[in-house]
Amino acid sequence: MTTEGSAIITVFATHQAQLDALAADDRLRALRSRDGLDFSSNDYLGLASSPALHAALTEGVALGLPMGSGGSRLLRGNHEAHELLEVDAARHYRSEAALYLSTGFAANAALFATLPQRGDLIVHDELIHASAHDGMRLSRALCVAATHNDADAFEDAISGWRRGGGTGRAWIAVESLYSMDGDRAPLAELAAIADAHDAVLIVDEAHATGVFGADGRGLADALVRRDNLITLHTCGKALGCEGALICAPRILIDFMINRARPFIFSTAPSPLVAHCVRHAIGVVATQPERRERLNRLVEFAEQLLSPLGIAATGSQIIPVVIGENDRTMAMAASLQRQGFDIRGIRPPTVPPGTARLRLSLTLNVTESEVEAMVDALAGAMAPA
Repeated sequence: MTTEGSAIITVFATHQAQLDALAADDRLRALRSRDGLDFSSNDYLGLASSPALHAALTEGVALGLPMGSGGSRLLRGNHEAHELLEVDAARHYRSEAALYLSTGFAANAALFATLPQRGDLIVHDELIHASAHDGMRLSRALCVAATHNDADAFEDAISGWRRGGGTGRAWIAVESLYSMDGDRAPLAELAAIADAHDAVLIVDEAHATGVFGADGRGLADALVRRDNLITLHTCGKALGCEGALICAPRILIDFMINRARPFIFSTAPSPLVAHCVRHAIGVVATQPERRERLNRLVEFAEQLLSPLGIAATGSQIIPVVIGENDRTMAMAASLQRQGFDIRGIRPPTVPPGTARLRLSLTLNVTESEVEAMVDALAGAMAPA
């Protein structure tokens, strides 16, 4: 190692020690290029590289839409493409208004940091996404975790807070479909609790958008047209693009435009990408055969995985819980060498002792490729 390199490590010795500790626990992350059959992406409907989105991109270029916005949306960065997308999104997701942000992480951070006020209570599912946690760290509201998918735990938290003198508004925060377990939140029960306690229900539809609900509107679609519902729809998963849409009553969208720092002080998303997102929503709405094909693929995979003791989730996300970090990563590496892009997921992304292979089913693979993957997985799971 060079003297210069040694000096850098000395200056950042604390950081190096933390990296060394992660490596010793088989939790050190590194970037790697995509390779092999897609069993790890969130491109559930195969739209990211589809001719439909290529055509939308070509059309946007022909229309002269800029790639970059040039500024925040409150300055010169606002573009007609953003506004057209928001109008169409509000109509499609049956919300009064919508706001487009650059990523799902930015949308969650903006939402939780801005809307709940001092004196309010946020009760969130213990497995909610990291971006929601980061937003809540910026919030002035009290934040309490509820047992995963336990509606009674949410109600108990709100009732206990009220008995203790809580007088603000309660906010209930969940994902409709959880990214690491593939299970669904009890949305109808949570909506009833929100109604009973004058609370607001926030539903992150990241992994359900495009895949579930009428015209791909998500699992919360049955709850729409209520004043106490906010939904978040990411555009970089089943929609195959980038960004995220917050759908909410107009007053809350206007409040975020005026108070959400991640929105106010960020360069606006690409108008060209906004144009593509708008077309992606149209593709999802008018091509139900994509969802039908994915559903058939999920059922096919579940039948093959059942003899391996892998429980069905009823969704395109199927966790194979291994437990140990080192065994999980060794199995993932073995499957990758055989041509299957399956990634190992370790703590802190998942709870300690639940390291897993996250199988993601997309229209980027065929039934025969799923069958080959399950055969390889069975071999990897067999005792040495």
